[in-house]
Amino acid sequence: MELKRVVVTGLGAITPIGNTVEEYWTNLQAGKSGCGPITHFDASKFKTRIACEVKGFDPTKHIDRKEARKMDLYAQYAMTVATEAINDANFDFDKEDANRIGVIFGSGIGGINTFEKEIADYYCRFAETGPKFSPFFIPKMISDIAAGQIAIKYGFHGPNYATVSACATSTNALSDAYNLIRLNKANVIVTGGAEAAITPGGVGGFSSMRAISQRNEEPQTASRPFSASRDGFVISEGGGSLVLEELEHALARGAKIYAEVAGTGMSADAYHLTATHPDGLGAKLVMKNALEDAEMKPEDIDYINVHGTSTPVGDISEAKAITDVFGDHAYELNISSTKSMTGHLLGAAGAVEAIASILAMRDGVVPPTINHAEGDDDENIDNKLNFTFNKAQKREIRATLSNTFGFGGHNACVIFKKYKK
Repeated sequence: MELKRVVVTGLGAITPIGNTVEEYWTNLQAGKSGCGPITHFDASKFKTRIACEVKGFDPTKHIDRKEARKMDLYAQYAMTVATEAINDANFDFDKEDANRIGVIFGSGIGGINTFEKEIADYYCRFAETGPKFSPFFIPKMISDIAAGQIAIKYGFHGPNYATVSACATSTNALSDAYNLIRLNKANVIVTGGAEAAITPGGVGGFSSMRAISQRNEEPQTASRPFSASRDGFVISEGGGSLVLEELEHALARGAKIYAEVAGTGMSADAYHLTATHPDGLGAKLVMKNALEDAEMKPEDIDYINVHGTSTPVGDISEAKAITDVFGDHAYELNISSTKSMTGHLLGAAGAVEAIASILAMRDGVVPPTINHAEGDDDENIDNKLNFTFNKAQKREIRATLSNTFGFGGHNACVIFKKYKK
């Protein structure tokens, strides 16, 4: 069976530095930080009081007001970015077979806002008088509902489900979408991820693990990947969506093509609940698997959008993995962590960073890793690598690789290349 070629024909994003794709991309190139004091709840008694929040979000721009009330915030983000991506792809749905259009859309945590509110209401208000839960409690909370909501809105009858693999979630969703299309199981799949976990439970839980930054007095510089003074990731929210399409289907309707999906990789650290393998074993394997799937050599890659969360151990293991996989070519790469600007969008990170990777290739601009002040003297971080510190760099990019690694040891990687006939 001949595998189909898969291209990207639509993009959608909502992030702490922009509520559309182009706004997000403009601010990435400018090195803008999206971090500030938490406003979603009173965090004054928390050890961590900062986050990268979405600003000025109005769900009713893309969602009927009545329907929006039935959705958790994460699903509102998902619907918003999916709508932007679908509009960007510019379909004439009267000419499309809805049975061949699917949605694979993930969330690492799902409707935690809804869960916390409903449980708090029960214990604080209704425990003595009897349980009183919203009939929308479960449908708003579950992680698969965003995929279902998108399909319902557009009447898509193709493959429909969610992926959940912590911070690798939306890269796994993208990978599944890619594989289903190239196996001819669908013509088009709307894919991506969304997250809205800046809540007391979300922030408190990550803080208790000592996973997130406590640089409360310097929020804009709190996310500082590959700097010696990094003290954890900055929790973030938002979503990203990509429309993946079979190449001949896209050409037949005259679609705009952003990039071709060259290959994907997956692996497991099988090491620790939350920590990456110190030698980067899973990270090395996932990049090797992606290169093999794409039938590409290390020297074919020009830019890596790294997982780069700004955690003390994670950044070290990823840097080591890159030098081990890419050898001498590692010094010819541009490497950057856009989480230095957006914070860590958890299950949405892969999709949002895939968009950054594609636009970097389109425009020949590598977004920076901001907030770098000093190098890390750990022997596993080679400071001769080009981490694109503090300022965007122009270069031709033929192909780009994007890494995402999740709690539980889940690793996922995607490679995009410039589309050529």
